[in-house]
Amino acid sequence: MAVRGQTLEEAYSEPANFLEIDVTAPQTHGYGKLRYTDYEIRVKTNIPVFRNKESSVRRRYSDFEWLRKEMERDTKIVVPPLPTKALGRQLPWVSHKDSLFDEQFIEERRKGLEEFLNKISGHPLAQNEKSLHEFLQAPEINKDYTPGKMRSK
Repeated sequence: MAVRGQTLEEAYSEPANFLEIDVTAPQTHGYGKLRYTDYEIRVKTNIPVFRNKESSVRRRYSDFEWLRKEMERDTKIVVPPLPTKALGRQLPWVSHKDSLFDEQFIEERRKGLEEFLNKISGHPLAQNEKSLHEFLQAPEINKDYTPGKMRSK
């Protein structure tokens, strides 16, 4: 049986189904106890079940915690852990370089959040979950949404 090589057109054409998720552009807001960091979530896809083929939203760590709880409750997939909460970094006597707002810590957390999202969204059973769509594409998360599955257009 002869093996046929891939043509250049096949190699460089858009894949049948793709879902690209990037967690980028961390921004820290507020002062004192009201200070927090959020991240831009950029999505590009051609999977029919996604309403928007490209989207960009901002989410903070607590939103990722919400998504993880929803996915654990509503799906049969093994949901990976989030990067650690870093409670020790929140203590008032911790120096700025060791705080939640240290650039190196924020970058490590960003990488961990991106890995978390890509693991979840790469699972076919998770791609139909309303909670994932709410998280990835809604301008503001409606935490009173009705859980369930999305349907292709």
